[in-house]
This record gives sequence, structure tokens and C-alpha cells, in this order.
Amino acid sequence: MLNKDMLHTLLNQLWRVVAGPALLICIPLFLTPVEQGYWYTFTSIAALAVFADLGFSTIILQFTAHEFAHLSFAENGTICGDVKALWRLASFFHFCLSWLGKAIGIVFPAIVIGGWLFLQMKDDGIAWHGAWLLYSVMSAWSFFNVAMLSFFEGCNSVARVQKIRMILVIINSGTMLAGLYSEMGLWALACGMLLSALAGTGLLWRNFCVAAQQLWKTAARYRYDWWPEFSGLIWRYAVSWGSGYFIFQLFVPLAFAFFGADYAGKTGMSIAAWTAGFNISFAWITAVIPRINMLIEMKNWQELDDLFVKRCTAVLATMALGGSAFFVLYFIFDDISFFQRVLPLTSMVILFLCWLCQAWVNSIAVYLRGHKEEPLMKLSAFSAVYVAVTTFFCARYLAEDWLFAGFFSSYLWGIPLIYRIYAKFKVRHGVIK
Repeated sequence: MLNKDMLHTLLNQLWRVVAGPALLICIPLFLTPVEQGYWYTFTSIAALAVFADLGFSTIILQFTAHEFAHLSFAENGTICGDVKALWRLASFFHFCLSWLGKAIGIVFPAIVIGGWLFLQMKDDGIAWHGAWLLYSVMSAWSFFNVAMLSFFEGCNSVARVQKIRMILVIINSGTMLAGLYSEMGLWALACGMLLSALAGTGLLWRNFCVAAQQLWKTAARYRYDWWPEFSGLIWRYAVSWGSGYFIFQLFVPLAFAFFGADYAGKTGMSIAAWTAGFNISFAWITAVIPRINMLIEMKNWQELDDLFVKRCTAVLATMALGGSAFFVLYFIFDDISFFQRVLPLTSMVILFLCWLCQAWVNSIAVYLRGHKEEPLMKLSAFSAVYVAVTTFFCARYLAEDWLFAGFFSSYLWGIPLIYRIYAKFKVRHGVIK
């Protein structure tokens, strides 16, 4: 199971194991509770970039993986293989650049201005204005880098792309840690985004400039109309990804609005802790996403399902072990500053169960979307409305500990429905009858 792709993916996530807890420890040491609240509110508002993505980065990876099933990289960095597949890949590269330009130009100005207006709701004496401008503008630049990395990751370059991502995480987290230690406050977050955006563009050019130039020149001679195939998926993905924002990024702004910046900071740090565990666990799936798409393209159903079941089991086992270890430390070291800055035990248990369930849901989503379909669209949209409404009422009428009760209850009815959809795909493949 531990091939080169998996090794680099794990190394990427293992650095997050180091950097994530380091940040979680340093934030309460070098920021006030109110500054901590602004820190996590920044990241939640910037996550509105999902409305620029709308699942596009996943579509990029899937489509390139399907085309690259008949291609390969030569030693000089050019792409070789089936000519028709190369033409299609080149035209898709051009299509991606055009789409990204439009999405960034429309969504990110709204994020910058809307975030500014939202943050002005609270007058806590925090000088956040300049840091927010730099952070939000650099988020747009980083968004472009992430999309291009997804394109080349789909070109069977998981190891190289994961190595680049690890370098960018090191730069970003290292800058934030140094900034926090230097008492830069919210500017540490903004400078981390600035340097990682600059480095991302440089590393993309260094690793894939030959292929990018080849694809650009080829696209000038050959164009394929991707819109019919693309439009059939993007609106479904848009619903799912937009729904995902309300499911995963709503909690900190609501905590900020109802309970203040201090509690929003605890909420953000708690979510960050479980997100780190989720990302580490999900590396088992991330490393084989291009392989899953290629197996679907080749209709190798038995190998596909054998691979998926093994990786999904590994994801859940890793998440469960990590969660158990966290709670052991929670009970032993409950008096240290980090555990004083996260949510109480009841909320942490509910959050852990939510992320454990989400690890399974995300694994199934990768499997289903590899077929260039989005069967979870309606369920995602309903879940978003359900979680948003129930969380609002939990925040307004229940004690703080139960902020995530609506989130958890969504899995009680959602998981059986998702499994039913997954089982239908296995029947279609002839794996089960």
C-alpha cells in the first residue's frame, strides 16, 4: 500500500501533524483570546473561496486523470502518448485557465469587501484591516496555484504535487510560527499566505513549465468544446461545494456572532484540531485519487473496489486511533494552555464523531465522483440547509456545548442514504448483486 505516491502524501500530512499542533499551541501563547477569534474568523470568511472553486479543482483532477490514462511524461518533461488524448488534454488546460480567470475575478472581490463589512460588526479594538486585505488578496493567488496543482496531479504526478504541497505548507506554517513568535499578531497569518502564494507559483513553473508550454501551444492548434461535458457536472458540484461551506465553515462566524470572539477562537481551534486529524487520515485516499479515476476509465471494476475498500478502512482506522490518542492527552494534560483554548469535552466528542463520519462520507464521494457523476448533490444541498438551520437554533436557544448537535444529527439520517447510493454503483459494476 505504501508506494511513492502514498509516501509523499503521508510526508505532506505528517508535516501537518507537526505544524498543526505547533500552531495550535502557539496561537493561545502569542494571541489574546479576541485575536484568536479574529484569526479563525479570517480563515472561515476566506473559505468562501469555495464559491470560486465550486468543485472545479476536483473536476480538473478527474478530467485530467481520465485523459492521462493514455499519456505519460517523457524524461524531458513533455507529455507523450496518444495524440488525440494529448489534444484533448491541451484544450482542457486552456479551458481551465479561462475558467479560473473568470471565477477569481468575480468571487474574490466579493470576499474581500464582504469580509471587511462582516468584521466591522465587532468593535474589539483589534487592528485587523491591513492584515485582512493582504490575507484575502493572497488567498486568490493561492487559489490559482491550488487549481493548477490539481491539474498536474491528475496527470499521474501525485508524488511531485504532494512534495510541492508539503513545501508550501512548510513555508506557510513556518512563516506563521515565526510571525507569532515575533508578535506580529494577525499579520503572521497574512504573511504566511503571501510567501506560500509566491513559492507556489515558482514551484509550479519549475516542475511543470515544459508541459504547460507544450499544452498551451497545442491548444492554439486544437480546441475541443468542453462546455457540454463540463457543464453537466459543474452545477452539481457547485451545489455540493457551496453546501459544504455552510456545513463546515458556518460554525466560527455563528460563534463569533452569538458568543463573541473568545468563543469563536475556541471553536476555530477545535475544528482545526479535528481537521488536522482528518487530513492525515484521508491521505490513504488522496494518494490514489488519480488511480481510482484511471481504473474507472479502464472499467477495471474489481481492482477498483478492492483498492477502495482497503483505503477506506485505513482512513477510518487512522482517524479512530488518532481521536482516541487525543482524548487520552485531553484527560492527562487538561490544565495546559492548549486544552484551555479548545471547547469543553462534550463539544469535542461531538466534533470527533462528526469528523469520523465525514471521513467515510468523503471517501465515498471520491469513489462516486470518479465516475464523472455527482449523485450526492441533492443530499448535500439538503444537508447544508438542515445543518445551517439547526446550528442557528442550537446557537440561539441551547447551551454553548451543543453548538454542533445539529451537525452530528445530519449523519444519523445521511449515512444510510449515502450507503444506498454507493451500493447501487457496486451493483452496476457487478461487484455485488
